Amino acid sequence: MLPDRRTFLAACAGAIAAPALIGRARAATPLVVASLLAEDKPETRIWTHIRDRVEAELPGAFTFNIVPNAALGGEKEVVEGMQLGSIQASLATLSSLSAWVPESQLFDMPFLFDDAAHLRAALGGEDGGALRSRLAGQGLVTPAFINYGARHLLAREPLTAPDQLRGKRIRVIQSPLHAQLWESFGAHPIALPITETYNALSTGHVDAMDLTLSAYAGFRLYEVVPQVTLTGHIHAAGAVIFSGRFWSGLDEEARSVLQKAAVQGARHFNTLMAADEKASVKVAEDGGAVLHEVTDRAAWEAPARAVWESFAERVGGMERIEAVAAGQCSA
Repeated sequence: MLPDRRTFLAACAGAIAAPALIGRARAATPLVVASLLAEDKPETRIWTHIRDRVEAELPGAFTFNIVPNAALGGEKEVVEGMQLGSIQASLATLSSLSAWVPESQLFDMPFLFDDAAHLRAALGGEDGGALRSRLAGQGLVTPAFINYGARHLLAREPLTAPDQLRGKRIRVIQSPLHAQLWESFGAHPIALPITETYNALSTGHVDAMDLTLSAYAGFRLYEVVPQVTLTGHIHAAGAVIFSGRFWSGLDEEARSVLQKAAVQGARHFNTLMAADEKASVKVAEDGGAVLHEVTDRAAWEAPARAVWESFAERVGGMERIEAVAAGQCSA
């Protein structure tokens, strides 16, 4: 039996519409995002914020696949994946990025920044611009910088004076600067990815480490290193990064929208992180953590000063470091 006219026209309309729908689906660009922490942490929530901003501007242009809980690896593995193009976006600490761009260690100098505003001014100046250019040379596009908060000393037993670090095994990130920092206190640095720290601390492979309070609670490290000395020795700067391979394949409009969303996302992240740090302190204390204030800051700063001198040539000279410390950041 031949189809009636209505059925025939409906079939034709479906056949005409199908390619258009398929075309739109194919046009959605996959965007794999790696996050080290859970869905409720700022490290992941920044990406849902960016995703929603982008979707509002360019509906259906991207398919965000946000992968939390370090399922795609630690920072080193994620950056390598971005350079290869298998991961399109993530956050990274400037500490970890120093493996590719040693100049980023300027922002990792211990006891360099007074507060978050001081760090933000430095990243917004010419030093931040130069860092963006160097990262681009390593296949990493950096629309915005972020602040993870201050790093503090975490240990299995109270370490409230610098001399108590002597002989301790301390986990450090894979950065020569961080290794030398703790060597200056007489500790033995052991480089480990963040994903391996819980087991290393619980088995006694290492005695201590340093980290932000938000990540401390996020990784439940209060269960194995309940003693926290509030040294605030490094303000942990980071970056919103995209794979250069991915970025180069986008048109100008898509880049502009992602750039704007990343900048807005970075501001949102900093707000979330400030609130999360307060909440993390409560979580950690409820889990048994004990927080110790630093009573003699000069005693902690003195050994760390040697790191400035040792790394000066790699980051632009001692004058540059002193200028940043004094808040003389060129716009």
